[in-house]
Amino acid sequence: MDRLKGKVAIITGAAMGLGAADARLFAAEGAQVVVTDIADDEGRALAEEIGGHFMHQDVRDEARWSEVIDETVERYGKLDILVNNAGVVKVGNPENQTTDEYRFTMSVHVDSVFFGCRKAIPAMAASGGGAIVNMCSLAAIQGESYVAAYCMAKGAIDAYTRAVAVHCAQSKNGVRCNSIHPAGIDTPMVAGFGDQMVAKYGEEVLADMAEVPASKVGEPNDIAYAALYLASDESKFVNGTRIVVDNSMSVTSGNVTE
Repeated sequence: MDRLKGKVAIITGAAMGLGAADARLFAAEGAQVVVTDIADDEGRALAEEIGGHFMHQDVRDEARWSEVIDETVERYGKLDILVNNAGVVKVGNPENQTTDEYRFTMSVHVDSVFFGCRKAIPAMAASGGGAIVNMCSLAAIQGESYVAAYCMAKGAIDAYTRAVAVHCAQSKNGVRCNSIHPAGIDTPMVAGFGDQMVAKYGEEVLADMAEVPASKVGEPNDIAYAALYLASDESKFVNGTRIVVDNSMSVTSGNVTE
């Protein structure tokens, strides 16, 4: 308990899934949590449940990022933690991923992390430092052909995390930036993946996917505890790294079948 006592955290895409797990755990560990999402009803309900504050936020909107962080600092006096969690997945391989799917995927992931980090760094530095946690993916490490744009977006976040970390270390502003790379986790986004696959490729694709060895699906708190560590002072010497939470999936041979 109290691993985040006295800290103020913004978590994007926090109305459900991984973001909601982060929000509940962070609040239980003493943080004041600002829940942001486009799902207003679910976001407000969660904020009320944990004693936090909800703000509607489309993470693609640069101006809204300024408003969310400015309001957070005005309300709580500072910002200690930002979890860039908001995300989407659009099924598509390198040949049939549409331009609209690509641009939407990149804006939700890459634009939002760029805007969020740029605005959060000075706000955190003003109060002595803080921690940025970028939710990445195993897709940034190993190829996943059915979600090409998603792989590209998460790969960009992986690289940008290190750029932010080095900048902050060189600036000596006390801000750290790290990424988490989950495998499949039991969330609404992952639950809807099969339906997307069937809609685009037909029922036979599920049989093909079943032939590929995969680790057991994880639970949201498996990721939330990693985020908690990176957000806490326990990781004060951890900067610019990735934490892979995948039950060995990325190092298990045989992921590609003939």
